[in-house]
Order: sequence, then C-alpha cells, then structure tokens
Amino acid sequence: SCIKKLLLLFCFLDSVVFASTIDMSTSPRPPAVSKCNRFVIEDIVLKLFEIGAVKFGEYKLKSGIMSPIYLDLRTIVSYPSLLQKISDLMWDQVSHLDDALLCGVPYTALPIATCMSIKQGKPMLMRRKEAKSYGTKKVIEGIFEKDQQCLIVEDLVTSGTSVLETVNELNNVGVRVRSAVVLIDRQQGGKENLAQNGIDLYACYTIQRLLQILSKHNHIKTDMMSRVTAFLESNQHVTAKASVKQRKSVTLIAKRLSFEARADLCTNRIARNMFATMVEKQSNLCVSADVSTCDELLRLADNVGPFICLLKTHIDILTDFTPAFVVKLQAIAQKHSFLIFEDRKFADIGNTVQSQFSKGVYGIASWAHIINAHSVPGPGIIEGLKQASSKCTRSEHKQQPQQQQSGDGDELTVNHGLLLLAEMSSAGNLATKDYTQTTVQWAEQNSDFVIGFICRRKLSTNPTLLNMTPGVHLEVSGDAMGQQYLTPSKVIKDNESDIIIVGRGVYRAQNQAEAAKQYRDAAWKAYLDAIDANQ
Repeated sequence: SCIKKLLLLFCFLDSVVFASTIDMSTSPRPPAVSKCNRFVIEDIVLKLFEIGAVKFGEYKLKSGIMSPIYLDLRTIVSYPSLLQKISDLMWDQVSHLDDALLCGVPYTALPIATCMSIKQGKPMLMRRKEAKSYGTKKVIEGIFEKDQQCLIVEDLVTSGTSVLETVNELNNVGVRVRSAVVLIDRQQGGKENLAQNGIDLYACYTIQRLLQILSKHNHIKTDMMSRVTAFLESNQHVTAKASVKQRKSVTLIAKRLSFEARADLCTNRIARNMFATMVEKQSNLCVSADVSTCDELLRLADNVGPFICLLKTHIDILTDFTPAFVVKLQAIAQKHSFLIFEDRKFADIGNTVQSQFSKGVYGIASWAHIINAHSVPGPGIIEGLKQASSKCTRSEHKQQPQQQQSGDGDELTVNHGLLLLAEMSSAGNLATKDYTQTTVQWAEQNSDFVIGFICRRKLSTNPTLLNMTPGVHLEVSGDAMGQQYLTPSKVIKDNESDIIIVGRGVYRAQNQAEAAKQYRDAAWKAYLDAIDANQ
C-alpha cells in the first residue's frame, strides 16, 4: 500500500510540474489537466511514430506548402486502443464547454468524433465532402435543431481551412459553431485564422511538443530536428483558403421577434417597461452620461431625452452630487419617458453589494431602474442584489418613479432590472468565452431579475433578455484607450443586439439633441431592417 501511495504521489507531483510548462497559447483557456496527462501525451506521440503516422521527408500539405514533416492520422482507425486514448485526451480539453453537438471534419476526424459521441453520450452530425446527386442530397447528416451549437472535431490544424469549410456547411443549415478541438496544432497560423473567424481552438499539444518527445526518445536526428524547426519558424502564418461566410441562412431560419412580442414574454416589470418604451418612442438608443457635474448631466438628459429609451449614469464621477439632483433627474426621466440605468458595475460578494446598492450616499436602489454587475464573484452577487431590491419600502424610496404598490397597501416593492457584463468593448479585456457562457447561463436561470447583458452581440436564445452594446459610433473607429467602436447597423442588424450605448458621440457633440437623433434613427432603422428580413 505504501508503494501505491508513493506512485500516486509521484504521478500527482509530475502532473503539477507538467501543467506549469504547458503552452497555454494552444487553447483559449487552460484545459483540465488529468494527473498523468504528460504520460498520456507522450505515449500517444510514441505510438503515432511507431505506426508510421509521423513521417519525415518532403510532403505537400493541403495548404499547398511543402513540409519536411507529415502527420497522417488516418491509420489510427486500425488501432482501437490508440483511437480511444486520442479521443479521450481531446475530450478532456473541451469537457467544460456546453456545445450540444459534435461534428468531425471528414474524413480522418470522423472516427475520433464517433468515439467521443458514444462515450460521452453527445449527439453527432456528419458532414459529407460532397452532396449526393440522389436521395436527400444533404451535406450535413444527423438530427439537430436550428441555432444549436456544435463542436468541431479535427485531427490537426495547419491553416484551419478544413475546419472553416465545415463551419460554413453547418452554418448553412442553421447550426452555430464557436469552438474546435484538435489533437495537434502545427503552429502555422491555424489558431489565429480560426480566431479571426470567431472560432476558439483547443489543442492537446503542439508540433513543438511532439518534436521534443521524439527527440527525447532518439526518434529524430539532430539535422532533421533543425530542419523541421526552421520550417515551422518560416511558415508561422499559413493563409486559410476559406472563411466563415455571412450567416444569412441562420438569420432567416432563427426568426427575430419584435420588441412588442418580446415584451409580452417578460416576467420582470422593468424589462417589460423597457421594451414598451422602445416601441412607444421608436428608439433603441441609450446615451451614456459620462460627465462630471450635476448641471451637465441634467442638461444632457433634457437635450437627448426625446430621442432615448434609456440614460446611463456614472453617479460616482459627479463632483457635486446631492440628493436634490436625483429628484431633478427623475423629473426629466418622467418628462421624456426614459428609464435610468446606473452603470455601477457591482463586483463584490452578495452581502457587500446589498449595502452598496441600497445604502450609502447615492441610494442607487431609490432611483435607478436598471443596474449592472460583473459575474466574477459568482452567482451570489445576483442573489444579493435581488434580495436588496425586494426589501425596498415606500418609506426608504419616496421618489421612485413608475413603481407599483404591493398588496398590503404600505410596502412598495421596488422592481429593478439587472444587466450582467458578459462581454466588453475594450481591447485586451479578460471576458473570455468561458466567462461569457457562464454569465449567460446564470442570466437564463435568474430571468425574473436579470433582464439582459452588456455585450457585443446577441448571447441567448431567451427572447426576454436584452442585449445592450457599448462602443458604438456612426463610423467604424477606435480610440487611444483601446475602445473598439462598431456602427449601429453592425450592432443591431448583424450582431442581433437590441440597444446601442453611445457616449462621446453624443455628449461631446455641439448639438447633443441632433447627435442623439442621428444615432436613434440609425439604430431604429437597423432594427426595422432586421425584423423585415425575418418576415
């Protein structure tokens, strides 16, 4: 028993050392590393060499370039144990994802995807390279629903062309793709090419890792090692011969509901009010009031009020805040029929955010209809804010507009709406795909309080959840602080967001009202065009 314990301890310690040396650039996030992954990878590499799947010489790749190393994984179908070991290792890299389907790139990856599908109980689709001239003439075989998300399975990636070709065929039938998993990344631009097309690549190991293992076991000569290394260094950016096409078929298949129809589905009162205000004012514009004095903010609110559905404030940047300011802001909001969104970005534990929201000098819960929060602290932040919202009483918040009295006649339930920050518009932000997916899941589980997201695109199929996108400008641009701007048409029509958030484009304009009108008209036209395209 002591020997067994020592062996297990060695395995664990060795895996910790290996995990610290993994090239994390092969995956968008650190994959789960099993205790003896190092030995599994080494065993697979040596077995591939043994069966002749790793060859050295002169070979022409699909990308058209000549390579001194060729990886032919088609032979693994004759080695069931190796095939299963490869599929298990690849699954470890993506087991945290929530894709509903698998699809192997023909033909080498089909048996790998099949092994995954059977062992994990995950439905699989099969892509034909060419449609049959008889029968159903389908390119994608299998059972699926529109807008389901599918994981692409491939043996290796060079430029990413084969993966992108498969993505396009899936998109053509309404299936969405965000991730692909491969056994080997040849480190020749595939990861970057896929990222440019919105696909995250997960790889078990790189070709450099493969070479290191072969060299360690004296399976590659020094001169060939140098030759392959030089080849890889001079061919780091192989251009893909495909790209993800515009998903027109998906847009047409996934019918986009009108704001009126979505309002009827909402259980949160603020969400219903938001949709109703948008329809009544024919506006899906939110102006961000990033000014530093109360007078500036009130003047801006009055100027743009007729053209907006929502005003976003940063109450803690006001240098002269007083409670009287809140009363004046609420009066302007009622005058022009818009809602108020305090961009507080709560990001603490549940107990702390309760106090930040309902107490303190700003008394945010007393006047803001909508607030937002980061998901970093966990789902407790949602519950904390939700409890604080439900405890608001008439005596605490006398000036709250558009509120309804509860059944007991004395207490007033202050209904708020919470937005979760799922994506950000600044360059280099850390809102990774995994973070975004988890945020969406929590929102869908709490849609009685969470009313949507701050995001770059539509994130959920739940029609009651709003998508609000910052970083919008009438022309594509950026700034010195890393803000990346999108046009209203791109945001509303192409990315299927609902509300554009505009700051400097309006509050710095000489004529704030005219600037707001231009953005309102552009965003509303994009919405109408998108709805018309789905009829």
